[in-house]
Amino acid sequence: MSKVHNDEYRICLNEDCDVVYYSLDKRLIFWNKDIKIPIWYKKNANPKYVCYCNQVTEEQIINAVLNDGAKNMKDIIRLTGAMKNGKCEINNPLGKCCGPFIQDTINKT
Repeated sequence: MSKVHNDEYRICLNEDCDVVYYSLDKRLIFWNKDIKIPIWYKKNANPKYVCYCNQVTEEQIINAVLNDGAKNMKDIIRLTGAMKNGKCEINNPLGKCCGPFIQDTINKT
């Protein structure tokens, strides 16, 4: 992203909006098409990564719960390899650990 400067950025969490990141002064806007990897919380993301560090998808987590007997985070980590390279601050579009998102996926399955 050669456009990035030392500005503060915000993230757009609206799944229907094509904006992903924007600078506070709105001088710079990064659209879905500007981002190289699918953003999981945007509509029609494909694949829908939950763990960006290990490229584990929502579908893989759901499959582990429904078909492989995963019942908790420890099972998901063992079965999918999620959370093995903890560089979420760099790899996750939100800059946060994917653990809560994995747990949300387990809970809703």
